[in-house]
Amino acid sequence: MIKIICLGKIKEKYLNDLIDDYKKRISKYHKLEIIELKDTNNLYDEMIDIEKHISNQDYVIAMDIEGNQLSSVELSEKINNTFNHYGTITFIIGSSYGIHEDLKKKANYRLSFSTMTFPHGLFRGILLEQIYRSFKIMNNETYHK
Repeated sequence: MIKIICLGKIKEKYLNDLIDDYKKRISKYHKLEIIELKDTNNLYDEMIDIEKHISNQDYVIAMDIEGNQLSSVELSEKINNTFNHYGTITFIIGSSYGIHEDLKKKANYRLSFSTMTFPHGLFRGILLEQIYRSFKIMNNETYHK
């Protein structure tokens, strides 16, 4: 299973449409769950809420601007290799304040898509698109360029 834990609700219809489209595409390859938690503006409280949805058996990837950057092919390989050892990959997208440092330290991996800042809803769509692209790469299907 792929689990995405994120803070805040998406209000914009066009972003919800984007997210729903990629959720549907990914579901052809793997089970996907998106968990939306309340954005509290308190990193510690958010960490406590996030941890309630993480199992000890999850491979946790914290989305972190200071994390490692991977190409799409490298992300595909990471996802594929991780599923050889873990049943669930959990991605954490923090609030506009980020992710509590203790939670980053507990994560198995810290991943950055860029040193730029993205709107929360748009980033969720970008992450889903890259997960979808990863499955297309893994299955040698046309899509990735």
